[in-house]
Amino acid sequence: MLSGTEVKALRSGRASLVGAFARVKRGEVWLEGLHIPPYDAGNRHNHDPLRTRKLLLHRREIRRLIGAVEQKGFALVPLELYFKGPTAKVVVALGRGKKEHDRREDLKRRDAEREMARAVRRR
Repeated sequence: MLSGTEVKALRSGRASLVGAFARVKRGEVWLEGLHIPPYDAGNRHNHDPLRTRKLLLHRREIRRLIGAVEQKGFALVPLELYFKGPTAKVVVALGRGKKEHDRREDLKRRDAEREMARAVRRR
């Protein structure tokens, strides 16, 4: 559910999904961390850029998401924001966080790649 200035700011393509996530509360899905900057031509009634926004979903979709999110390690992540006619749509996916050992392996791999790049530059 968006306000008028949020829709106008979205149409100008200025939203940021970085750090955004969706949360299920009391049988409703809420999008948090989505940054929609204030509309330039808006007045004093402009919106709060980081406010929590309710996602309008069918009851069947919400039930399916609740079942998946309650499993350990799953989170709802917004991937894409687009317009279909006058309606703003959000593509939400289920994501699983990395385990501790996976994080360590990625850090080791990144360090090794960095060292190899340094060695190549020295030659």
